[in-house]
Amino acid sequence: MSSKSTIAVINQKGGVGKTTTVINLAASLSILGQNNLIIDLDPQGNATTGLGKSNINNNNNIYNLLIKKIKLSEAIQSTEVKNLDVVGSNVNLSGLEVETANDSNRAFVLKELLAEEKNLLSKYDNIFIDCPPSLSLLTIMALVASDELLVPLQTEFFALEGITQLVKTIDRIKDKLNPELQVRGILLTMFDKRNKLSSQVDREARNYFKEKVYLTVIPRNVRLSEAPSHGMPCVVYDKSCLGSQSYLKLAQEFISKKNIGVESAA
Repeated sequence: MSSKSTIAVINQKGGVGKTTTVINLAASLSILGQNNLIIDLDPQGNATTGLGKSNINNNNNIYNLLIKKIKLSEAIQSTEVKNLDVVGSNVNLSGLEVETANDSNRAFVLKELLAEEKNLLSKYDNIFIDCPPSLSLLTIMALVASDELLVPLQTEFFALEGITQLVKTIDRIKDKLNPELQVRGILLTMFDKRNKLSSQVDREARNYFKEKVYLTVIPRNVRLSEAPSHGMPCVVYDKSCLGSQSYLKLAQEFISKKNIGVESAA
């Protein structure tokens, strides 16, 4: 596998720290000297606004790129973080599924766009795709366009039940649309060491997914919640807080961890 990767950050459940992970892992990797691009494929546009960009008045966004109104070079915006760029989202993205209903090739549109722009994208070590919290067309597009998946898993009671549905979807995509797709890692988020349930989910996840689960866990942390309203990653907003330290540690593990072939967990 090449060292450059396109990674979809995915969980069909909302509120698991997906966008927080996209922003802060990419920013941490950028701080460590890697070049990163975030593609915000969620119509809510939280990765876009969390990096200080508008998800309303900007025409240079992923929606206009997917409908071939603009080129990728126009859609890529630099951020305040050195080595970190973003292709922003837009609320119009939510209508794409209906608008492309008659296009039998629609699941491959993002993959083809990225393949056409290989030279432009060659400078990036990682391309992170922030998926919407659903198993919709946009998520399928991301799964088809990606080499790898990163799955944030909130340490709560129903977390593992929800992930079995996701694993089945991943297996179907591998079978029919993208046989090369691999799970890069499972990240435990919103961990509360005072809560027995967090530790129990941690144990069960490691039992189930083995070495796919990152050793680094992301704690519940107020600063992680505050940073997006200031339009910056937490690792920039307050790099000494526990949440930022965890993402910086995750970035080091992300770089050093070998890509072990995932066993289907279904």
